Amino acid sequence: QVQVVESGGGMAQPGDSLRLSCVASGRTFSTSAMGWFRRAPGKEREFVAAITWNSANRIYADSREGRFTISRDNAKNTMYLQMNRLKPEDTAVYYCHAVNSCSGYDCSPSADVWGQGTQVTVSS
Repeated sequence: QVQVVESGGGMAQPGDSLRLSCVASGRTFSTSAMGWFRRAPGKEREFVAAITWNSANRIYADSREGRFTISRDNAKNTMYLQMNRLKPEDTAVYYCHAVNSCSGYDCSPSADVWGQGTQVTVSS
């Protein structure tokens, strides 16, 4: 089981950039597909981006490719989400999680147990 701690969120203005980090513990991180998910106020949690264990493949939710970049460093047990050209609708709590499966531009988490996440607020 991969346990995670997310960080890097904060306040941003539209057009700004933020980089989120996810530090994982557990021996399975380096062999696990990982992803970012988010929950906006009043909405269901949704998929943002995922990356395979070896970084060979990345999947982005349809509306976010081009602004967001997911990456990982297995030597550091860390995954990142670079978010550029932020929009107010990106305001949400962002979570990282191991990924179970993907279909099209959507991936599902491996379990319904979540860390605390990191808050991103985009406002002028």
